[in-house]
Parts: sequence; structure tokens; C-alpha cells
Amino acid sequence: MTERSIKTIAVFCGPNFGATGNFAEDAMELGKALASQGIGLVYGGTTKGLMGVVADAVLEAGGVAHGVITESLHQHGQSHPRLTSDEIAPTLRMRKQRMAELADGFIALPGGIGTIEELMEVWTMNQLAEINKPVGLLNTSGFFDTFLRFIDHMVETKFLPVAQRHSISVDADAGRLIGLLRHFKPVNVSKWL
Repeated sequence: MTERSIKTIAVFCGPNFGATGNFAEDAMELGKALASQGIGLVYGGTTKGLMGVVADAVLEAGGVAHGVITESLHQHGQSHPRLTSDEIAPTLRMRKQRMAELADGFIALPGGIGTIEELMEVWTMNQLAEINKPVGLLNTSGFFDTFLRFIDHMVETKFLPVAQRHSISVDADAGRLIGLLRHFKPVNVSKWL
């Protein structure tokens, strides 16, 4: 099976740490895995929560971390001061667009509504063939299990083709998840049932 070239991965995650230390531990493991495999991080550019944890882990492991932060967050002093490189986007919409342009793939860690919104946008862009970039979920402590059941419900109620359900990679281990993204094959089915 041919491996996909992945030089950068955009990571979507929360500016909070979550209820247990497991979320930060897995964010750290993802950062280390990215650095050890020579994959650059693209992320939201702050020091807050899991966002800061994954960036710090990449940097401490000798990797490359590029932040794309909004002007508003930058003005509030939330820019990470130690990144390899960074840029300021005038709006959230432009920040997301820039992250999608820079990334060869995407991984969502646990987070809130912003994380889910970013995830759904790139997953939808793949479905519509606007991009061909793999999307994965780092399923720490089963965080995404309920979300995946909701996606299954979309399939069962005929709002999503079953093949699209499997167009997203899911694993609780960062290294295995990156491997799944490297072997991702785009789903070529009609979105209309």
C-alpha cells in the first residue's frame, strides 16, 4: 500500500485541559510523535490548554510548530512566544482557511465546539472533493465515542452514506493514528443517497 506524503498536520484541540490528565498526556504524545516522524505542527498558535501542550511537546522534541492565531487572540496576549514560526489572521474564518492550506492532514483532539466545527469543516471539504487530505480523531479515553455514535445515527437515518462514515480515521494512540492518515484513501461515493 502506498504511503501518503505528510509533511504537516493541523491539530484542532481545545484551549482547556479537560477533566483528567489523560487529555494532556495524549496531546503530549501526539506532539512527540509528530516531531519524531518529521511532521510539522500547524495549530491555533496559543499557549492555552491542549493547544499549548501539543505545541510545547513538538518543540521540546525538536520539531517544527507553526501557529496561526487570530488578531483578537494575539491582542489579548495569547500568542505562543516560542514557536518556530507564526502568523496572525484577521478573522477566525481566515485562520481556519490558512490552517487548511498549510496542512497535509488533520487531527482533532478532545475539545469544545470550536474543535468540532473545525473538524467538521475539513471532513466536509473532503466529502465535497474540495481537498484530499486525511482527517483523524485522537480518541483519548473514548472522548469521541458519543460523537461517532451520532455519525452512525446519520448513516442509519440515511443522511450520510456509510462509506463517508469510514472516511475519517480514529485511534487512541497517536503513532497509530498518524499511520492511518499516511494510508488514507479518499472515499469516492456520491454524498446523495
